[in-house]
Amino acid sequence: MNQNNDDQTPVLVKKHKHLFSIVLNRPKALNSLNHEMVSLIRTAIDEAKEDSSVRAVLLYGAGDRGFCAGADVKDMARNIREGNLKQCLQFLEAEYALDLEISRFPKPVIVLADGITMGGGLGISAGADIVLATERTITAMPETRIGFFPDVGATGWMHNKCPPGYPEYLGLTGYEMKGGESVRVGLATHLLTTPKISFVHEVLENFSSELSHEKPEAVQQIIALLEPLLKKDIPQKPGLDALVKTCFAGKTSIIPMLEDLRACSQFNDLCEGIFQRLSERSPTALATTLQLLRLNEGRPIEAVFKTDLKAARFLLTHPDYIEGIRARLIDKDDQPRWQPESLEKLTRTVFMAIFSPSNSQDDL
Repeated sequence: MNQNNDDQTPVLVKKHKHLFSIVLNRPKALNSLNHEMVSLIRTAIDEAKEDSSVRAVLLYGAGDRGFCAGADVKDMARNIREGNLKQCLQFLEAEYALDLEISRFPKPVIVLADGITMGGGLGISAGADIVLATERTITAMPETRIGFFPDVGATGWMHNKCPPGYPEYLGLTGYEMKGGESVRVGLATHLLTTPKISFVHEVLENFSSELSHEKPEAVQQIIALLEPLLKKDIPQKPGLDALVKTCFAGKTSIIPMLEDLRACSQFNDLCEGIFQRLSERSPTALATTLQLLRLNEGRPIEAVFKTDLKAARFLLTHPDYIEGIRARLIDKDDQPRWQPESLEKLTRTVFMAIFSPSNSQDDL
């Protein structure tokens, strides 16, 4: 892949000695992913894998607003309206394959998750060995707000990364974590301040040649090299942790969960905020997300990605997806008309539809 500094190129590749850097280069779109970007990143990853001189890979975003805000959902919605479901599913299949390749990569992968890192951005970072957050990092899986679900394998890998209850809490509510909170809940591994970013590049560029060829040892060497740059005082929230564990961990039904949160809100303002946030989400997306969280806990990531494609097909063709994007991102009236409008009206056939024979990926 050619190293190209053209500002119009959506993915830039830079090689400095033994460090291979991949730069997401759509800063005006918060580096949100489209099919071209996924293909370019995959080509770069494959090149770094085959290059014996490369000891580590660094991924980061152009600009100072975000690493990656996720998939370009406006583009996805346009394709759905134009009847191009196949194109959307092919993009997702390629995105999931990229995430899987990163998780299997034989050399250390470092993600600099500075700024907004959501959805597909977390999908990329989930397979990385080191994820560096800064004080301006904001992580979230906000998909239920637009009638979708936390895909990119999140309903599987969040169980391995997050404290009890947080996979459900983050996946259902879209709660946004800022700065060190991303480290506290397991979506980033380390915290540093933005003035230290340039030193991260410098350290990795200058010392990658000294890294071991054995990946586990090389990862520990990188952490040791970065240690002087890292912040150690990660803020704790024991009250929130306890509430999240009690209200969300292992739950199998949304309605009893909402009833408990409604009762809790009488004496705890935090519960009221959570209850309100869930009440604004697509009932279909909430039910699908919770079912996937229960199904995918402990499953191999390959199986999770296959299920994600089936769930994506179901929700992309559900009216809530187009309506959620209209209400939240296009008209921005924040008045989505969900179908059905409440969890009580949701039938038990929703999750069955995901696994029906007609919901096959064979025509991708």
